[in-house]
Amino acid sequence: MSLTSRKPVQERGSEARDGDARADGRRGDRSRESLGTLFSDVVEDAQDLFRQEVELAKAEVREEVAGAGRAAGMFGAAGFAGYMVAVFLSLALAFGLANVMDAGWAALIVAGLWALAGGVLFLRGRARMSRLSPRPERTLRTLKEDAAWARHPTG
Repeated sequence: MSLTSRKPVQERGSEARDGDARADGRRGDRSRESLGTLFSDVVEDAQDLFRQEVELAKAEVREEVAGAGRAAGMFGAAGFAGYMVAVFLSLALAFGLANVMDAGWAALIVAGLWALAGGVLFLRGRARMSRLSPRPERTLRTLKEDAAWARHPTG
């Protein structure tokens, strides 16, 4: 059963009562079933629900890990690009400024500019990372809905 075709337990139970035959071959008339059979059906439904919730949690965690991987890749790419740019432009700028001022001051100015650029890249990466949530929000929401239904199955 796919996660998108998941039906609430209440709807599945009402379909079984309304139809002539259940999916497992038993008759839809539940008034003649034994208490053991009914309990078995409840346990089976609870197991199905638990399995679906676990699958949903796994899917959500996979999505979040993929997002974290992309953010980490951006951190790495920003670091590499920053390094290459820093090396070549720092040399060019330092040599250019050395024509107007002392070479030591020129190098210090260039280093300050690249520190600023690195800070901006860090802040952007941190902002992107903070948007990720390690909690499986949809799973928690459906678990709360399931618990509410369990407390009031007819409401």
